[in-house]
Amino acid sequence: MAKNDLVVVVPGIMGSTLTQHGKPVWSLSGGAIVRAVVTLGRHVKDLRLPNGIGDDHPDDGVEASALMPTLHAIPGIWTPVRGYDVLVKRLQSIGFRLVSTDPEVPPGNLLLFPYDWRLSNRYNGRELGKKIEWALDRWREQGGEYTDAKVCFVCHSMGGLVARWYISQGGAEVTRKLITLGAPYRGAARAVDQLINGVHKKLGPLSVDLTDLAKSLPSLYQLLPSYACLTGSAELTYLSAAAGLPELDGARLDDAMLFHKQLEDSERSDTASGSRRHAITGTKQRTATTVEFANGVVRLLDTYENEDLAGDGTVPAVAGPAGVPLDDNSIHHIADKHGDLQCNPAVLDEIEAILLAKPIVPKAAAPVDLRVDVPELLLEPEELVVAVTAPPGAPAVKATLTDEAGVVRDVQILRRAGGDQLITNFGALPPGGYTVTATGRSPGIVNPVTSELIVWPRTVEY
Repeated sequence: MAKNDLVVVVPGIMGSTLTQHGKPVWSLSGGAIVRAVVTLGRHVKDLRLPNGIGDDHPDDGVEASALMPTLHAIPGIWTPVRGYDVLVKRLQSIGFRLVSTDPEVPPGNLLLFPYDWRLSNRYNGRELGKKIEWALDRWREQGGEYTDAKVCFVCHSMGGLVARWYISQGGAEVTRKLITLGAPYRGAARAVDQLINGVHKKLGPLSVDLTDLAKSLPSLYQLLPSYACLTGSAELTYLSAAAGLPELDGARLDDAMLFHKQLEDSERSDTASGSRRHAITGTKQRTATTVEFANGVVRLLDTYENEDLAGDGTVPAVAGPAGVPLDDNSIHHIADKHGDLQCNPAVLDEIEAILLAKPIVPKAAAPVDLRVDVPELLLEPEELVVAVTAPPGAPAVKATLTDEAGVVRDVQILRRAGGDQLITNFGALPPGGYTVTATGRSPGIVNPVTSELIVWPRTVEY
């Protein structure tokens, strides 16, 4: 049982607020996601990283201050994510107490690790080690049952790479559990699209600026797929084997592939690696898995050797731990999107069960899984169309539209569009961030799937 251990929460890319010389450059104020992206755009020249930054910090005054609490996204860098308040509150509800730097406050065993997600995962893995050493020593100093406390990680998305690097560089000795939620163990084809094609919809000058920022990030390169993902030959080949992939920096690509190799080599030589790992992964969603490069154009495909293996809409099923079969019992499959896994009730129940080592019935476990297609980005006044694929005989499905303030704006029952396809149209929406949750018309039958999206204003005041 890990109740006396130090639990460390590591968010994904974009999941930490950033300040520069003490002023917010990436944070949410009152849930205004459009305003947050515009603020980032204003500072983008200062936030771009210099060539050759490697695993260092540019000393540009940027610091991470907190975990993003609610829905956040940066068009052209990654997918929308709901935030970490729900996860943190759940961990607190089962007895874990936040770590404080105030010496007058009793030691806590819930450490939140915001980090500068622009930087290399190697750099952030080192910084994670410093925070853990301080917090774990203070927790152990209580003596008695706390003397031999270890670390249990709960990591979302890229946070899993940061924690794995820390573990590989000596942290294995004090690590009891590694719980990952949608972690791209071997990258994601989605990153190829982000780095090469950038923002698909032209959002004024912001689109160019954010694409340039994305291409300067070592962390985004380290999200590139290390598994064989290139189509076009008799068998799939590796990204590093491609000749003339546009926009990708060769040196950064090589270093990213080395990063993945170093992690995998370390885990192969660590006999306890498999037993401490609990990989929770999203499934059933349409997910970019392989890359087609022809006539100078990059196109993402949802199939792997002509088979749709799905994933969480961002990280494909094939990007799990190296050498681990997709049906291995160390992988826990939940039908939901990448940006919602850390808020999914069944995932939270699974985390609780792993940490407390007692039987819990997953509240969201259900016999019917859905595939939900929702655009991640709309340009005002485009209409929001929600499409759902449900198995034959599935009960009626409803979609609930919630704005970034948490207010339910609409609930619609999807209509049949032929075969196993269901559809509904919420019409044109005001600019802002939204979530769409598809579930059964009656509770307890259909496993809910939540998608996040941004509606971008036609004109933006910079």
